[in-house]
Amino acid sequence: MAAQRRYDELTRQFSAFGAVKRDMARILPHDCPAGTAAVLTLLSRYGAMRMSRMAELLAVDVSVASRHVAHAADRGWIERNADPADKRSRILSLTDMGSKQLEVLNERTTQLLADRLSDWSDDEVDQLITLMTRLRDSFGDCRTTGSARAHVPAADAVPAQSPTRTPA
Repeated sequence: MAAQRRYDELTRQFSAFGAVKRDMARILPHDCPAGTAAVLTLLSRYGAMRMSRMAELLAVDVSVASRHVAHAADRGWIERNADPADKRSRILSLTDMGSKQLEVLNERTTQLLADRLSDWSDDEVDQLITLMTRLRDSFGDCRTTGSARAHVPAADAVPAQSPTRTPA
């Protein structure tokens, strides 16, 4: 029974985590919603890719990924070039402007975390990183194929520069 109460509390904590996500979403520039930020993050992390791979990594339908991609492309943050192997497909890639926008997002994320966790010790932050990584690994990563598990942000996550700061 004690284990059940612990998992019930864990469920409540996950529900309350929405406040953290909302606070992180508030720091995004008005012209860069979370889905667009996730597209930029994935292109930075994995390099050029097809739309189908982007949708897979975002764990959304291709039509949803396409809207996020179109938003980023309209702002000059990504390019959509013909795939040399299949002219019907497009290869998505990050532009210099997109890299600069991602730097802004990363600076804002870093500052927010530094502000909110200012009373945490370095050891506590390291523990959080370790436990969040372990939690994510325990669930596997349904957004990637193959046996390798990549740490990929959800479509509504704020981007991060390094695996230790990747949003769950």
